[in-house]
Amino acid sequence: MMNELTQYTSEENYAIITLNNGKVNAISHEVIDSLNQLLDKVEQDKKVVILTGQSGIFSAGYDLKSMTASAESALELVTKGSKLSHRMLSFPYPIIVACTGHAIAKGAFLLLSADYRLGAEGDFKIGLNEVIIGMTMHNAGIEIAKGRLTPNYLNRSVNNAEMYSPERAITAGFLDKVVPENHLLPTAIKIAEMFTKLNQKAHYKTKLKVRKTLLNSLKKAIKKDNKEGLNPPSK
Repeated sequence: MMNELTQYTSEENYAIITLNNGKVNAISHEVIDSLNQLLDKVEQDKKVVILTGQSGIFSAGYDLKSMTASAESALELVTKGSKLSHRMLSFPYPIIVACTGHAIAKGAFLLLSADYRLGAEGDFKIGLNEVIIGMTMHNAGIEIAKGRLTPNYLNRSVNNAEMYSPERAITAGFLDKVVPENHLLPTAIKIAEMFTKLNQKAHYKTKLKVRKTLLNSLKKAIKKDNKEGLNPPSK
């Protein structure tokens, strides 16, 4: 299955979803819609997910046209993206991200929404740049960061918009492991095959227990963002 924004490859025990939206893999309304449709398919097929990007770029974040059009437009897209993160964090089957390069803003939040995060070695930047581009961090983003980042790196990442190399991103909590770029997908497949040996029902129920506080706070934060509105990035 393939459209101009995503590619879907189904194997016996896992499925690979590849982001393919321009040179920065922008997360647009259409990309999120496509990801949700493909996650529906994965859920129906009961498979482990590998989410990946293009060589050198996983995603540089939300589509800037939507984010800078108006505060309402930005809020609509961010709300949709926050709900996608909630779905990923509570997904019934394991989600592995094979991060092919830069992962910035929503690209980094997708890392924080997965069960295992594998990164490619290289001169890549990973982190949350919202404050750099003039956007006050949304409540949902803060809750995801609180739930997944190493505590000592929370303020550095969210308040100070510090960016990290793939190796340093492990310490911060964005990645779990870094491998040479040509080993990225083969290693992700090995991890996916390892995940198929888990009892999927036990994995899912345990995931929901471990993330109960995060999932509840994220739901509340999404509602709060909709009530308060957003300070979108500067044009």
